[in-house]
Amino acid sequence: MLTENTDFDRVFFCNSGAEAIEGALKLCRKYAALKDPEKTQIIAMENSFHGRTYGSLTVTAQPKYQKNFGPMVPDVLYSPYNDFEALASKVTDKTAAILMEVIQGEGGITPADVDFLKKTRALCDEKDIVLVFDEIQSGVGRTGDLYAYMTVGVVPDVITSAKGLAGGVPIGAVLAKEKVAEAFTPGDHGSTFGGNPLACSAGLVVLDELLNNGVLANAKEMGEFLGETLENLKAKHPNTIKEARGLGLMRGIELTCEPKEIINKCIERGLLLVSAGTNVIRFVPPLIVNDNQIAIMADILDDVLTEFETGSCEKESIHQ
Repeated sequence: MLTENTDFDRVFFCNSGAEAIEGALKLCRKYAALKDPEKTQIIAMENSFHGRTYGSLTVTAQPKYQKNFGPMVPDVLYSPYNDFEALASKVTDKTAAILMEVIQGEGGITPADVDFLKKTRALCDEKDIVLVFDEIQSGVGRTGDLYAYMTVGVVPDVITSAKGLAGGVPIGAVLAKEKVAEAFTPGDHGSTFGGNPLACSAGLVVLDELLNNGVLANAKEMGEFLGETLENLKAKHPNTIKEARGLGLMRGIELTCEPKEIINKCIERGLLLVSAGTNVIRFVPPLIVNDNQIAIMADILDDVLTEFETGSCEKESIHQ
């Protein structure tokens, strides 16, 4: 069902997003090693987040997550997100793969520039580099399409998936095009519980709801409404909200102040929010959210922001 509804030919099932990243990293290195044993380098993006196991932690280019866990896995380089010239300058004959999120989640809900993605795709084609998109947070309907690469119109060689894929039952997946997938032979990779009947049955139900029962369509429509709602809040609170950004139902507002107290005040009023990055509030509602619920969210947040504009937010302002 996944291959029928994506651009990929094979799927490896595991149990989590971090495991999916580990599998993708191994696949990239095996694919490259079959052509050139010296081709071992992987380039990840600064401010990324890919998991907390050793491989996934190594490609998570945020020092706060890596602190006290070194040394990291070798031959991993970091490049600024959305800076193609910087990325191109790091590519050598030893580059095996380039890994990035379509929307950086923990990094602050920052979408990739489509031009950056297109140029990176062309570079990978030219140099036979595996392009991997981490779709663990942005996938499974979050942007209004089954995966975010469809929303931006750039097809990678490999994607990783997890989180909502089985509706709360532990599952992860690596989806790959055949030319890359065929690098794995029996024994190269495995998972005791990967592809188990419970997780895959749950995954089938989730995909059926998304594709055949209107959930994707709702996510796309409500994603647009959420974007408009956050832009309206920005217009109403220009001194507090620096930027509203994101895709579909994965959005954020960047504040001119630390968001912790705002989030806590919202929670007190029944609105559950979470931060991302340094000063961003993240909005990732259920894909079945409706416009009335989004409007209620906006009213609560509007009231809290209004209070803050006469209170502590200005005092905690982050100077940039």
